[in-house]
Amino acid sequence: MSPKISKELANHRLDQAKEDLVASKALYDLKLYKSANNRAYYAIFHAIKSVLALEPIDFKRHKDVQAYFNKNYVSTEIFPKNIGKRIVKASQVREDSDYDDEFVVKPEDTKVQIETAEELIKLVEDYLNQN
Repeated sequence: MSPKISKELANHRLDQAKEDLVASKALYDLKLYKSANNRAYYAIFHAIKSVLALEPIDFKRHKDVQAYFNKNYVSTEIFPKNIGKRIVKASQVREDSDYDDEFVVKPEDTKVQIETAEELIKLVEDYLNQN
């Protein structure tokens, strides 16, 4: 069974991305930077998945979602090229924050993660409104 193309699912995933962003900002304010990195990354991930809901495609692995998005949306300049690099960086920071016990989080790095999530959500929202 192939995934269905769904504007409703796209909007649901975008709402989920926005909720993750709110959580990330709240965690940042509480100085819980590792957790804030996690939520910022998931805001990015859910925003990307909202775009993919408009296609009959889905992936189980995060790296496949990112690779497909970068190949079909960033490389083709539907989304700006710099956002692709920032998505890859956000993924790495999230993995380090979640799995590396010795990873030291700097507040300014977490702020960048949040800014990337904010920018991507805005770009995705504009994209969904046009498609």
